[in-house]
This record gives sequence, C-alpha cells and structure tokens, in this order.
Amino acid sequence: MKKLLLAAAFIVAPSIAMACPEINLSGTELRFSGEQLYQPRSFSVVAGGDQNISKCGIRNRTDGRPVGFVSRAPDFELRFTGNGYQLEFRVESDCDSILLVNTGAANWYYDDDDNRDSYQDAKIRLSRASDGWYDIWIGTNTPGNCNARLILETF
Repeated sequence: MKKLLLAAAFIVAPSIAMACPEINLSGTELRFSGEQLYQPRSFSVVAGGDQNISKCGIRNRTDGRPVGFVSRAPDFELRFTGNGYQLEFRVESDCDSILLVNTGAANWYYDDDDNRDSYQDAKIRLSRASDGWYDIWIGTNTPGNCNARLILETF
C-alpha cells in the first residue's frame, strides 16, 4: 500500500508542477527597442487560460501572491533593447484582466487593476527596464476568456 501511495505521489506531483505558467515555452515573439516603443504599439490577444496562478508559488516583486488565470505558455515574448527607458505594459480588455510578466532576471511582476485609463485592467511600468527577454501573460481575474489588447510603450 505504501508503494502504491508513493507511486501515485510521483505521478501527480509532476502534473501539479506543470500546471503553472512556463517561462521555457514560447509565445508570439516581439522585438523592439526603447526608441521604437516611444510610440505605443498594440497587440490583440485572448486573455485568460486554465492555469490558476494563485496555486503556482509565484512571488510577485510588488504585491505578494498573484491571483488569476493565464495560459501555460506566455502570450508574448518581448526582446527589448533600450536601457534607460521606462517600459510600460498595459492591457485594455472586455473583462477584469490581469498582467503577469517575467523578466530575463527571473523577476515576476503582476498587476490586476492599475490601468486607470481602462476599468479593471492591468498596467505595469518598469522604471529601469533592462535589455533582455520578457515573458508576458494576459490573464483574467476569474475563470474564462475575453478579448484584450497588450499595449507596449516607453517613456
């Protein structure tokens, strides 16, 4: 009986670990410099997914434990060059959106409702964005999907 329970634990454990956003998976690739994003760029996406990030052990640099639902793979992967610029990620959607960003330095950033220009949408601004890859997930606060746009802009 102990062997059966132990075997079941090993079978279940990897699937639990895989049920979270994966930085090693690919999303739509974007490449921009800070100068190119001085004019905002917009990208359509379906927000949401089946990964409940509150159960993933992600620790946000600003707000503690994130809440919401995203896909396993990032929606976008941004290759950013332009040290010295502030880099802003913001969402406009038909629902209560969330935004999850992982930087090349393996820092997680999360937001739920800071986009004051779009009710219940997310915004993250990095004041000293470094060159590198950024994985970006556009999710929803509750289960379900909706149409959304990611807007990238530098300052």
